[in-house]
Amino acid sequence: MRILLVEDNRTLSEWLARTLQKDRYVVECAYDGDDAYLRLRSEAYDLVILDLGLPGMSGQEVLRRLRARDNNVPVLILTASDSLAGRIAGLDSGADDYMSKPFEVTELEARIRVLLRRHANHKNPILRCGPLRYDSNTRQFHLGDEDTPALALTPREHALLETLLMKLGQTVSKQSLAEALFTLDDNVSPDAIEIYVHRVRKKLQGSGVAIITLRGLGYLLKANGP
Repeated sequence: MRILLVEDNRTLSEWLARTLQKDRYVVECAYDGDDAYLRLRSEAYDLVILDLGLPGMSGQEVLRRLRARDNNVPVLILTASDSLAGRIAGLDSGADDYMSKPFEVTELEARIRVLLRRHANHKNPILRCGPLRYDSNTRQFHLGDEDTPALALTPREHALLETLLMKLGQTVSKQSLAEALFTLDDNVSPDAIEIYVHRVRKKLQGSGVAIITLRGLGYLLKANGP
């Protein structure tokens, strides 16, 4: 899952980015409203964490323009302002959730999980594909029930499998997978997606779950058998 973190306090931004990366999210940082809006116009994200008091274009204006372009990416406002009027204005502008600073990071992580599930139309935190089980709260995969050992995945392998499972039954393009795995700053080779697909396939081998290649279209996660 790819997150755009828009926060002008670099100390807070860098700390929060590291925290979310430990949870296996792919995080990009923008430090002003103009950069954030440019990224949102050209890139696809699964979630935006947006401060309102930004240099240049305000967070409120970024959100207004985002929704005016019919971009429905979930937006969580994170701001020092805790006024009722501010919360109402943010929600009326199209924000999906609102948190004031200071905040508890565990609550922020929980709200992120809820927004991602809601956007993917998954109310149940447990997702399944045959014997593959994913707990979106712990963000762990198991081949079997929760008592089986968690599947050992690197952050990018995790992002690839999570994206395919979140879009179960749909073909996911190579471009969509690249956006889920890499940031704008990553130097990515043309064969990178195939490499990660190959690695995850090996870890699923013999489980009854497979990643199917649909040439010219992308990839599909599928359980074998009835």
